[in-house]
Amino acid sequence: MTLETLLEIQEKENYTLVGAKEDDIYTSTAHGIRPIMMKIKNDPLYFQGYTMCDKIVGKAAAMLFARSQIAYLYAHTLSEAGQAILEKYKIPYSYGTLAKEIINRDGTDMCPMEKTVLNIDDLDEAYVALDRKVKELMQA
Repeated sequence: MTLETLLEIQEKENYTLVGAKEDDIYTSTAHGIRPIMMKIKNDPLYFQGYTMCDKIVGKAAAMLFARSQIAYLYAHTLSEAGQAILEKYKIPYSYGTLAKEIINRDGTDMCPMEKTVLNIDDLDEAYVALDRKVKELMQA
């Protein structure tokens, strides 16, 4: 499936995340890193070889995608820290807008997921920290 087709599906159906590998397609309307975390929790390489289209990709999502060994990423909005991760792990990518950082939903601070991995470089360590943060936020 081509990137253009994935982008058309994403726009038409208003998905936050769309991915495909051969004939297998994954879609989600969930926000943040949840649609990634839901799948890689049981299988860290669930998205291996996938072409992914995501609305917003910061360092947190980029680290999860790198850990899952995706083949290609299109981000409508990509943070500079996310871009650095994609380059470090040699994941081909393109984007619509490059942002200094990803902002929280209130627009008052940096995204909590971005903050969680701000000083983490190890992909497995990032996954553990993000999983912990998601659980913490769900309890709040």
